[in-house]
Amino acid sequence: MNLFNANARRCGAALVACTLAASGAHAETLVSMWVHAGPGPERDVYIASVRAFNEASPDIKIKLLTLPEGKYNDQVNAAALANKLPCILDFDGPNVYNYAWSKKIVPLDDLPVGKTAKAEMLPTLVRQGTYNGKLYSVGQYDSSLALWGNAKTLTAAGVRIPTGVDDAWTLAEFEDALKRLKAAGVAYPLDMKFNYGIGEWVSYGFSPLLQSFGGDLIDRKTYRSAKGVLNGPEAVKALTTLQSWVKQGYVNPATKNDGDFAQGKSAISWVGHWAYNDYRKALGDDLVLIPMPRFGARAVTGAGSWNFGISKSCETLPAASKVLEHLMSKAEILKVTAVNGAVPATRAAQAESPNYGPGGPLRLAIEQANKGVSRVRPETPAYPVISAAFVEAVNNIVGGGSVQKELDKAVRKIDQDIEDNNGYPVL
Repeated sequence: MNLFNANARRCGAALVACTLAASGAHAETLVSMWVHAGPGPERDVYIASVRAFNEASPDIKIKLLTLPEGKYNDQVNAAALANKLPCILDFDGPNVYNYAWSKKIVPLDDLPVGKTAKAEMLPTLVRQGTYNGKLYSVGQYDSSLALWGNAKTLTAAGVRIPTGVDDAWTLAEFEDALKRLKAAGVAYPLDMKFNYGIGEWVSYGFSPLLQSFGGDLIDRKTYRSAKGVLNGPEAVKALTTLQSWVKQGYVNPATKNDGDFAQGKSAISWVGHWAYNDYRKALGDDLVLIPMPRFGARAVTGAGSWNFGISKSCETLPAASKVLEHLMSKAEILKVTAVNGAVPATRAAQAESPNYGPGGPLRLAIEQANKGVSRVRPETPAYPVISAAFVEAVNNIVGGGSVQKELDKAVRKIDQDIEDNNGYPVL
């Protein structure tokens, strides 16, 4: 049994180190790497990617550790406190700012991978990875939020199906569609994935609603306060609208599984690219991708996703850069996006992607990005607190709480955190 197969078989446990390194008589540079990946095809891709690198590289070997997503951030924070972070780690997009501010990770600008990434990555990923004018992370893929529709059900209910960003639904059209679908017997016309739980999905998935109405999670001119943007009239209108959808029975906030849309209980699903494979299997040619509506003056969709950085404790920066260059190659990007359905990070990879290339079924995601619909989450070290406060507010609002009071409470928590950290000055 060769070393790779032996280690691959040991990767079935929830927490396991996959040391994919060949032995040799000459000295080798070992690069430790963590990824959030439980059992599944994405994890298999990373194991194969590491294997390919190790077999091709005589001097650098990767030691891979795969960790379940649920506790991943806690593991990173604990390792940082103990000064035991790996050389390379992945993390969810908005965490880059806090990690950079607290010096968990280092800038990549002067490394070959940083220079290449700035020229080749999607603008949203460059922006996501940048803090205080420096690039701290690179990503193999971006995300895309849109609406999936059941074309057969929508057409039967007399609902117009938009074909692109320029003819997206207005708020009035969107709510008319929900009303028509409800009258046609669709139990809960709009699936908003409340089964995902109370976590980052709420911030990623629902802040575009807030932003389309004209509000936001924080004042992005100064990043010093959420007052007036998270609890102003536009934000109140946005969350009052969401609450009204629940009250009218258009949305089921207590859905227990991920199958409402696939099973016909809903005709529109508010979710990201990752649902495509399952939805396609369930609906076939009746599946249609619909752009995010213009609830206010403009449409907004989410952007950003998991990305890679190099920790401050890494003593082998040139070797770590080579590993990241391998991960950011067109071939590796296409492999991982083939299994997770995400938007390939580079235009070269997009052009060869069956899903996102010209005429592909997910090409709308590229259109939304190119036409300025995509917006990254707030670029501030305060983001973890911002997200937690917004999530709590949305949860209480969906449950029937006062929109104004819940948003006011969220603003107080955010502003207090910023004050407690002296405005998060650049250290």
